[in-house]
Amino acid sequence: MRGGRARTAAAGVALALLLGLPSQPAGAGPLGTREVLPNGLTLLTAERHALPIVTVRVLVRAGSLHEPADLPGLANLTALLLPQGTARRTAMEVSETIDFVGGTLKAEGGRDAATVTVTLLKRDLPTGLDLLADLLRSPVFPEEEIRRKVRQLRGAIAQKAEDAGTVAAEAFAAALYGSHPYGRPLEGTAESLQAVTRQHLVDFHARLYVPNNTLVAVAGDVTAAEVLTLFGKAFGDWPDRPIPALSLPPVAPPPALLVRRVDRELTQANIVVGHVGYPRRSPDHYALSVLNYILGGGGFTSRLVHRIREERGWAYDVHSHFSPGLEAGPFAVTLQTKNETARQAVQEVLAQIRRIREDGITAAELRDAQAFLTGSFPLRYDTNAEVAALLTQMELHGLGMDFPERYPDLIRSLTREEINRVARQYLHPDRAVVVVVGKQEKIILPF
Repeated sequence: MRGGRARTAAAGVALALLLGLPSQPAGAGPLGTREVLPNGLTLLTAERHALPIVTVRVLVRAGSLHEPADLPGLANLTALLLPQGTARRTAMEVSETIDFVGGTLKAEGGRDAATVTVTLLKRDLPTGLDLLADLLRSPVFPEEEIRRKVRQLRGAIAQKAEDAGTVAAEAFAAALYGSHPYGRPLEGTAESLQAVTRQHLVDFHARLYVPNNTLVAVAGDVTAAEVLTLFGKAFGDWPDRPIPALSLPPVAPPPALLVRRVDRELTQANIVVGHVGYPRRSPDHYALSVLNYILGGGGFTSRLVHRIREERGWAYDVHSHFSPGLEAGPFAVTLQTKNETARQAVQEVLAQIRRIREDGITAAELRDAQAFLTGSFPLRYDTNAEVAALLTQMELHGLGMDFPERYPDLIRSLTREEINRVARQYLHPDRAVVVVVGKQEKIILPF
């Protein structure tokens, strides 16, 4: 009986995930509602009644941004260990609880926050909330599970060291951010993980996993009133505590072009070129999204792809991106090219950045970028999981519950002058960090 029920529930969840759920029609008003419990827990609800499925995404401001500088990887390890044993359940019992109702459960660390996401049938929501409350409030961090997870992470770190693209990305972050948390690998290092003790995990959890530091987004076949009642029962007695102020080292961008070389026996050079960008709360985010689409984020229509791939044939894939967070995230251009053409490719990347900074964009480029960004935006929150993730990001960065409704106008109202202004203000090719991973004896750079 138990196996049949689990299989039936799992099939229902899988079908819903496969089919997706209809996106909110344009002009339908705010994406969801917002309530705050007396203990400070923020509840965000998006009602989507097409299928009897609910996704709950919990976001805690406890990412690597908040971990001690001498213990990189602590925040990520804490998040990953939440489902590995609580005061009421062993790791196996946690897994059996979610499997029995055919749901999914995932805990993840991040640079700004940690997240726990559960998807299940609506009828099983009370079970899911009881499990979530257990994981968030009462993890016990068993020594055996700590050792197992550290072994897994150390293996993954060793494997990453063999991937040239990851090596380039991590060398870029380290050169760009120095001692700032954004400069460290999320997983930490093999050495730092060995230094983490159970007490470190307990203390980190006690310091930051509190309701007034937590956001919960619920998307699916549920009403705001139901969410308020259910979460009030499951989390209402979770005591709040003062949250320690965050103290971060300043980011000091290089005063001039900075080059980092990493020697590897490769036929292809992995290249990253970029510099510090901006925090997500910046009002220039929308103009910079348009700028990036034109420069290198728009696929075959972007300048970098047209010049480096289509005209020169130096790289199959080249793209640019801004990655804003609570702090100023990086701007980066990434590509792979033959060792022998690394010089030309780097020169062309810098030349294209200078060109768009100095000469600006065309009216046609602006129209194309606006059409794509506004047209594709609804597709980004087509499923319950995507809606829940969007809700937490909206709250984390103070965008407002009507952000999806306002987004098209935020993009359409931009002018060429605004795009050209942010290009001059935020692009700094003469102070970029250039990382090249490849066979260095075959790579001749112009600086």
